[in-house]
Amino acid sequence: MQLAHATWLEVEAYLERSDGIILPVGATEQHGPIGLIGTETICAEEIATRAGEQSGALVAPALGWTPAPFNMLFPGTISISVELFSALVTQIVDGLTSQGFRRVYVVNGHGANLEPLHRIAEGRPGMRIRSWWDFAEVNAIRRELYGDWEGMHATPSEVAITQATRRRVHHPMADEPPRPIDAAFVKAHAGDRHGPPDAHRATFPDGRVGSHSALATPEAGLKLLAAAVHAVSQDYSAFVVSV
Repeated sequence: MQLAHATWLEVEAYLERSDGIILPVGATEQHGPIGLIGTETICAEEIATRAGEQSGALVAPALGWTPAPFNMLFPGTISISVELFSALVTQIVDGLTSQGFRRVYVVNGHGANLEPLHRIAEGRPGMRIRSWWDFAEVNAIRRELYGDWEGMHATPSEVAITQATRRRVHHPMADEPPRPIDAAFVKAHAGDRHGPPDAHRATFPDGRVGSHSALATPEAGLKLLAAAVHAVSQDYSAFVVSV
């Protein structure tokens, strides 16, 4: 059940049988020529909502206001500071905890969220951070479908999930493969450490970072979605009985 679609009486009854809640966290930023601005929030929310249905968990509204300063020269990106994001998440988690939600499970969809989220989780054993791509069964599909063309940003796997759940976009700019990146680049830029926005757009003018998003299909999106939902549901269920 989604928290926003419940009454307070239903939430109170839920808390009598469970103290867990799933919080999807994404971003609002460009995702190349054919990726939707809300791609990362859509992925986190869809996976969290479906995992909540499988596990019987309540799911909080998705948080899409997050740090993405490197993409600010692409129209449509909305970025907030790490400090504001950290304060916002802290207040959300503390507020939920004060009401009896002692186990907050974050489904993340945006690399730049990870460092501040893990800092917030320090000293909070009732908080777990998982990106939807963390799981072996999900990564096996990503490698099988896309190999090195998965890249880092505007990935075909996340675009495929939005195609399966929202809509498919075509633009000729995406037909050609993007500039390739190597393992050293991925390591150096993990967590979306992409530098200032002007340099980032100059280096990756179409918004893709090593990701050939035109390889995405709705059929692949459904496959990835099913694997991620199953993995998150299983991990959440183990979490709520382990803390």
